[in-house]
Formats: sequence, structure tokens, C-alpha cells
Amino acid sequence: MVLVADEPVLRTGAAVMTCVVSAVLAVMATVPAVTFPAAAREAVVAVLVAGVGALATVGFEPVITLTRFEYATLGLAVLGAFGVVFRLGAGLHGLGRRGIVIVLVGTAVLALTLAYAELLRRYGTPGLVATLLEGVHWSRNHLGAFPRPIESVLGIPALAWGCHMRARRRQGWWVCAFGVAATAPVTQALLNPTISLAESGLSVVYGVVVGLVLGFVLIRADLALTGPRGSRARRAEEAAAERPEPPRVAALQ
Repeated sequence: MVLVADEPVLRTGAAVMTCVVSAVLAVMATVPAVTFPAAAREAVVAVLVAGVGALATVGFEPVITLTRFEYATLGLAVLGAFGVVFRLGAGLHGLGRRGIVIVLVGTAVLALTLAYAELLRRYGTPGLVATLLEGVHWSRNHLGAFPRPIESVLGIPALAWGCHMRARRRQGWWVCAFGVAATAPVTQALLNPTISLAESGLSVVYGVVVGLVLGFVLIRADLALTGPRGSRARRAEEAAAERPEPPRVAALQ
């Protein structure tokens, strides 16, 4: 219908749904990761899947207000991810105290990141805004791009830590749900006409690098608090961390 009618409203609606579905699918395409290198691989896989969704999204040539489109698709992606994870994570009773704390902290980080960006955009003092923009401009001029904060601070760390946790506990799915904070921005990356394709790609890459550093810190902290002591015991724990899940291309149960 979208291709036949070629109406802006239909194309925009199709772009929204493609963006949301791609962001959620990218998270669902990951598998449990016993080690950090495997967790990093899964984060990269999710970003690549979301990148395909970005090409499909921009292909509809939607007529949008960029900020509204980003907020709408991110919100719908979060709801979609939690709807799927509710089934995969054995419902709310499968959370436990640890899972409840993780979900509350992740929700707080997501809300604070979005609220801070919006408040800064609307009410930030000229001096503070100029200082922050100087850092962004320096990064864009010298490194070619600036990573998206929500991808670096929340999305990629959640994907890495969540996949690592899923190899050991079903609660890891609830952590992975916050991975849409990385995959949704990736699916939106090509919609900004003021940013080149190269800069969009570099921004995603830098976000992955920074996010994996934070993810490594989270995983090491998790193992230090809940895992066994000593390298031999840790290797034994990794050998035993084989919580079964369907293969990547199989249907999720």
C-alpha cells in the first residue's frame, strides 16, 4: 500500500514501524555470551542488524521532525522490547530483587539521559551550552564524529552485560531490553540530512567502542560481586555458564 499510494503520511508511518521493529529485532538477534569478547561480538551483531534497519527506514523517505521522530521511535522500541522480554524473562516474577534493581536503575539512566538532553536544549545557559558544543565540535573536527550519549552510556553497556548475564541467569533478558537505547539511535542515524553518511557511521562506531568499555567495567564488577574468586574458579564458572537458548536464527521460546 505504501509503495502504491506513495503518500507522505503512509511513508512516514512505515518508516516509524520499520525503525521500531528493526531496533527490537536487533536486540532479539543476540545470543548468550559466556565471556566478554563474546558479549562484545553480540553488541556488534545487534548494531549491524540495526544498521540494515536504518537503510530500510531512510528508504521510505519519511517527512518528519527529527527530534519527535527520535523520541517516538525510541519510546515505541522500549515498549516493544519490554513486551517481548516480559515473555522471555518469565514475567515480572522472574525478576527477583536483583532484576528489579537493574530495571529501576536502567529506567532511571534512560529517563535522566533524555531529560538532561531536553532540558539542556530548552533551558541551558548559553555558557554551558557553548562549552558542551565546543567538545562536540572538537570531536567532529578531529575525530570525524561524536558518539551519541544514550548509545554509549546505556544501550551498548546493556547489550554487553545483558548477553553476558543471559548465559548465567534469565534476568539477563531484562538488561538486554535496554539495548534498544543503542539499536534505536542506529536505525535513526541516516535521517539527519545535516550529517554525512561517513559521520553517521563513525558516530555509531565510537558509541560502540565507548559503550563496550563501560560494559566491560559492568561485567567485571558483576563478577567481582557475585562470581567466584581466583582465575581457576572463574574459568570453571565460565565452563559451567551454559544456560540454554535457541540458536540465533531459531525461534525464541
